[in-house]
Amino acid sequence: MSETEFSTAGVTEFSATGVRIDRWARSVTRAGQVTVKDGRVALLTSYGREIDSAPVDTVSAGRPWFAGADATVAWVNGTRYRLTMRPPDGKPGDTAPSHSFLQALYNAGGRRT
Repeated sequence: MSETEFSTAGVTEFSATGVRIDRWARSVTRAGQVTVKDGRVALLTSYGREIDSAPVDTVSAGRPWFAGADATVAWVNGTRYRLTMRPPDGKPGDTAPSHSFLQALYNAGGRRT
């Protein structure tokens, strides 16, 4: 289960837990955290240890054509990560967390791929 927090107007901050983070061919964590806050993107383990982080303007992200609505690919410090963010259970009609992440990243100055 993932938890997402954001406001809809001018989204520049984002936080999601329960995120599967893969360093493309290898799983890094199945219950990590992704944040966009204070001009930085951070990928964290479930224990809060930093996997990678970078200023928003150096991060690029997008949704590959072959991935589902819950997956995003992000390049952080030249490393390619696949982020799988499942929508919270029991909340039909909510925006997918991956869409909210991309929106917050772009609004904060990140790049679209």
